[in-house]
Amino acid sequence: MDPYRSPYSYPYHHGYPPPNQDPYAPPPYQYPYHFPQYPYQSPPYPPPTSHSAPLDYSYSHSGPIPYQYPYPDSPNPVPHTSPPTIQHHGSFQYGSSPYPYQQSLAGHYPPPESNSQASATYQQPAEYPSFEHSIHNSFPGHNRQESTSSLGANTDSIPSHASAYPPLDDLLSNVHLSDTRPTAPASPLAPSGPPLSTSTSSTELQSPAYGHASPESFYGYSNNSFSSEWEGPYWGRTDSSNHSVVSPTASFNASDHSQTMQIVPFQKGSLRVLLLHGNLDIWVCDAKNLPNMDMFHKTLGDMFGKLPVNVTSKIEGHMNGKITSDPYVSIAIGGAVLGRTYVISNDENPVWMQHFYVPVAHYAAEVHFVVKDNDVVGSQLIGVVAIPVEQIYLGQKIEGTYPILNNNGKPCKPGAVLRLSIQYTPMEKLSFYHNRVGAGPDYLGVPGTYFPLRKGGTVTLYQDAHVPDGCLPNLKLDNGMTYVHGKCWNDIFDAIRQATRLIYITGWSVWHKVRLVRDAGTASDCTLGDILRSKSQEGVRVLLLIWDDPTSRSILGYKTDGIMQTHDEETRRFFKHSSVQVLLCPRVAGKRHSWIRQKEVGTIYTHHQKTVIVDADAGGNRRKIIAFLGGLDLCDGRYDTPHHPLFRTLQTQHKDDYHNPTFTGTVAGCPREPWHDLHCRIDGPAAYDVLVNFEERWLKAAKPHGIKKLKMSYDDALLRLERIPDIIGISDFPGVNENDPEAWHVQIFRSIDSNSVKGFPKDPKDATSKNLVCGKNVLIDMSIHTAYVKAIRAAQHFIYIENQYFIGSSYNWNSYRDLGANNLIPMEIALKIASKIKANERFAAYIVVPMYPEGVPTGAATQRILFWQHKTMQMMYETIYRALVEAGLEGAFQPQDFLNFFCLGNREVDGSESSGLESPSAANSPQGLSRRNGRFMIYVHSKGMIVDDEYVILGSANINQRSMEGTRDTEIAMGAYQPHHTWARKLSNPHGQIHGYRMSLWAEHLGVVEECFRQPESIECVRRVKQMAEMNWKQFAADEVTEMRGHLLKYPVEVDRKGKVRPLSGCESFPDVGGNIVGSFLGIQENLTI
Repeated sequence: MDPYRSPYSYPYHHGYPPPNQDPYAPPPYQYPYHFPQYPYQSPPYPPPTSHSAPLDYSYSHSGPIPYQYPYPDSPNPVPHTSPPTIQHHGSFQYGSSPYPYQQSLAGHYPPPESNSQASATYQQPAEYPSFEHSIHNSFPGHNRQESTSSLGANTDSIPSHASAYPPLDDLLSNVHLSDTRPTAPASPLAPSGPPLSTSTSSTELQSPAYGHASPESFYGYSNNSFSSEWEGPYWGRTDSSNHSVVSPTASFNASDHSQTMQIVPFQKGSLRVLLLHGNLDIWVCDAKNLPNMDMFHKTLGDMFGKLPVNVTSKIEGHMNGKITSDPYVSIAIGGAVLGRTYVISNDENPVWMQHFYVPVAHYAAEVHFVVKDNDVVGSQLIGVVAIPVEQIYLGQKIEGTYPILNNNGKPCKPGAVLRLSIQYTPMEKLSFYHNRVGAGPDYLGVPGTYFPLRKGGTVTLYQDAHVPDGCLPNLKLDNGMTYVHGKCWNDIFDAIRQATRLIYITGWSVWHKVRLVRDAGTASDCTLGDILRSKSQEGVRVLLLIWDDPTSRSILGYKTDGIMQTHDEETRRFFKHSSVQVLLCPRVAGKRHSWIRQKEVGTIYTHHQKTVIVDADAGGNRRKIIAFLGGLDLCDGRYDTPHHPLFRTLQTQHKDDYHNPTFTGTVAGCPREPWHDLHCRIDGPAAYDVLVNFEERWLKAAKPHGIKKLKMSYDDALLRLERIPDIIGISDFPGVNENDPEAWHVQIFRSIDSNSVKGFPKDPKDATSKNLVCGKNVLIDMSIHTAYVKAIRAAQHFIYIENQYFIGSSYNWNSYRDLGANNLIPMEIALKIASKIKANERFAAYIVVPMYPEGVPTGAATQRILFWQHKTMQMMYETIYRALVEAGLEGAFQPQDFLNFFCLGNREVDGSESSGLESPSAANSPQGLSRRNGRFMIYVHSKGMIVDDEYVILGSANINQRSMEGTRDTEIAMGAYQPHHTWARKLSNPHGQIHGYRMSLWAEHLGVVEECFRQPESIECVRRVKQMAEMNWKQFAADEVTEMRGHLLKYPVEVDRKGKVRPLSGCESFPDVGGNIVGSFLGIQENLTI
């Protein structure tokens, strides 16, 4: 019996209008298991509009869309009237929709609201099912650990202002400092420097940054030599969460984990906390007369003789010379480190002449230049130069020579000075971000990156490992094109099979037993190991570069699988006696780093890139390089389709491929963990940059050590393409045809450092020539973060994100600001929305994350990640609410009219039945409950972002500090667009491949396609998608098991009109599996979960 054909109709209870017939009766279907095809039969319910177009699930219009959406490039603010509304320049005439298939949702979702204008107070129509709880519930039983913000505590009394951000004078007017503790001064210029006027405010400032401090601390930096490599925001992880300069929303009470690490004030005066949102142009030039911080080591050397050369690089080569400080400078703002100079060994008068051009989105009173001595264990504070933000806020360049102050507020040594310059450019003056994605030949992509923008070629975008024919609707694009749903693993299988020269694979996990094709006869029985071994026997060079999990080992016959179950040792053993070369690559920090840092990196960080690089037919008997990259590893648990079955494929497509790490113990009859992911194929010049990444990593990982150095050259495994005449090089590609409407421009980005690649400059002074960031003892490519920030800043209409994690901008949280999750992405999105509110323009952000991180949701690490995610959400919603208050729109709109978080889940009626012989404890276990309720989350493993339907970023990088920093997990991503399908080119909504990709993803997640989806920034679309997701969550959480058509669920938290984020009333933990939805935090802070 066909498992997908069932005699029952799909009941829709819980407030859903019951259908009179099965709205999703499956038609004849040629796939081995019969999912319903598009078009679905239209149930006889009142459709959103009446029209007689056939239900053919395609864009039926042949001419221009009967509406325009004329947002000008620089729209003028629209003055609001009472009641205030945001002007929307689109008219949604549902009766004349070019989308006939919008009717298909009538039996599952209620019709959207009839009015197209946002009312001052939005009320859900009575006939629409709604959550049983009210967004105004006070949740008296939910005790929040963080204190309320200075705005959120009594927001009703806040007057509206013209700015999107609260005037700081108003925010600070009620805040006072004790007369006995004056504020920290800006560092005065040294006598040799040019005169500099310092403006001060008469408003006294009360801030956690200016409070009691221990004698051992200074400006928030510990005065000891045992600080961590990460240095907290500045030096370590044991300092207070409240020591940094904070935003107006910050809590003025110490958090539970606070210790005695705060800034020591020295001098009467006051400093204003201002928002710096733009770029900082900084030069750290040189320092003079630094103190010798290494007398302790000199004494040890005299007592015990010379220290071993390998103890520390600082002594190496200088054993007979003077031992003195090894200085470097960290630049910090608002609790976050923006950059570091390289270390200069044994020099009390170091010259760096190092340039930094960095994005900022921070509230701060000062920019700190922290001078430190690199040490064997960590680093030791020398002193600090502090530049008030007030002095740079208006854009003037500040430069000079400043005394370096110690923990007593005095020069750390007579004559000790630091020469620097700093200039701030606000977003309003950065025209580069105002032009969206350029359409002309002069557009150079994301600047300051290792790899340039490559013009020409094609990109194929994939959702999930496989998309069966007919399971998603046909989507019409511009120029008469139809969006083609790619089949990722089928295409990878074909590309490997057709390769004649090389197959290079990188992965966090690669499993030789995985079957890439599962619906094509004999090919379904072919494993990845079989085809790779076969190709190597044909003479193809097959190289596998796999992360070496330190917990998996095979020593003298004793084998351990490893905590992460990556199969690295198993795969290596399988290919051991073949010509396939497998290189297990550990994540190492490099010998120049402190011992603590080396242990941390090797233990908790990974090589996370996922790429497949092969040669392909280029025509004319020539070959070219193509590359696949994204979030899909070639291993178990990844194969899935847009239907995301739980039980129905356990004996077919997922036989011998069961994966669900949520359950511990027996898993018989339990649902599998559905897997949603994004991937892509690059055919064009940018594929050669993916190849360069592989070669640089292979050369570094394969470099011999010890006695192996005596052997022959270690790079012989890599083919040298310049010696193979039939493979065209990157320079041999034909010129870009500017008239090709389907051409792509692609750029490769990475998060990686010089400990993982060969080819970065040896001299850190040369880092800028390769657009690399200089860390303390390492060169860093962090262009993925750069690309995200650039794309968000350039966005004009909407942002759609799918990501496995969403954690960042901890420097602006209301507690735990010193956590170190300092990537700018969440703050940039919040500030983008705030700026649009200020300009009276529509903007929307949709963010899809997993319901909970993979693993046991009650576990400590999972709960911490959820806790950090909750803090990130809270910060963003509070920022948006403040902007609404300033615009006088808090009555007309709420934060969720601009920002929404979602997750994915599924239910199956004909799931695995219990035997009835289970013990009560087993029946109430996560396994037993999941079986009985026939539900489980769909794990979102995607790592992608779509901006304005014109630009896509896609790769292996999560939105957290691990993936964005560049010195933690190694990552790769691509950013791409079609120059003929951009706002700049069309002056209207682009409907190219990226638009089709988003619409296809939404069709997968919601089970329908509606007209309003084409304008995701519109208030109609935001509220419609939110309504559907709320209904889907209610169906997912209900006691009655019903079949789900839509998988998109509103993330199970409640956001009130003031932006406060709380668990849903009566649903504080995840269904079946448990675990607090908003997470919990116990114990010490660490780097693993951020």
